[in-house]
Amino acid sequence: MKTWLLSALCIGGAAAAQPVPLRIATGELPPYATAGRPDQGVALQIVRRAFELGGHRVSYHFLPWSRAQQETKAGLWDASAYWGASDQRRRDFLLSDTVLVEQWVMVHRRELDFDWQQLEDLKPWRIGVIRDYTYTPAFWKLVNQGELRSDATPDDLTGLRKLLLDRIDVLPIELNVACDLLAKHFSPAQAAQLAAHPRRLTDSFTTHLLLPPQVARSPALLSDFNRGLALLRSSGEYARILASVQCPRNWIQAPRSAAQIPESRP
Repeated sequence: MKTWLLSALCIGGAAAAQPVPLRIATGELPPYATAGRPDQGVALQIVRRAFELGGHRVSYHFLPWSRAQQETKAGLWDASAYWGASDQRRRDFLLSDTVLVEQWVMVHRRELDFDWQQLEDLKPWRIGVIRDYTYTPAFWKLVNQGELRSDATPDDLTGLRKLLLDRIDVLPIELNVACDLLAKHFSPAQAAQLAAHPRRLTDSFTTHLLLPPQVARSPALLSDFNRGLALLRSSGEYARILASVQCPRNWIQAPRSAAQIPESRP
């Protein structure tokens, strides 16, 4: 009986010692964040493993992106993953080190004689624009000033469909997000009608974990996360997670020449 009681107390004590998982608000953006993958997406897997290496378990809660950001700002969640680093977010949140760098490209119909070197070159084209996206400050400035012909578009899937229907000419979209959507929602023949210009909208679209600064433990969680993220990168596991993203290349437009594609900046 004493042995049984001792075992029960040990088991109960171990269970009680298990920390409550951090509650992280997120949204759907396959293949980076999604309830439809076993790992819940590449970016969320990186965040999960970084926190585990920093001594924490996590639990993801999928919400509309705007709501996830607003409720995290109000302190209703421990953190939100994952977001581009806008000036507004730097004012409203504590931002982690870079989770990953996204690859934003201009997708267009292959038949379109489309080229661009600077943002002003986009003025002749109808551009699908999604309101909550970060893009770059320079891009949004031209859109808000009416210098670019923007077309309000609710999401990336709708934008790709608009391209095929000739309702817009160009869609700024993250490369791997485009690949995932094309594979899931379009036939190979439809995907073949589209091409991605080799020039990036920016080479510096870093993404981050957001934490509410008014919550007392946020600075400590940020430190634990950044420490775990550094360990993840140095272990090689980080590179293996990123390598799980497979993007078909047959629809990507080949670069015209290295000289015609200058290095871009945000």
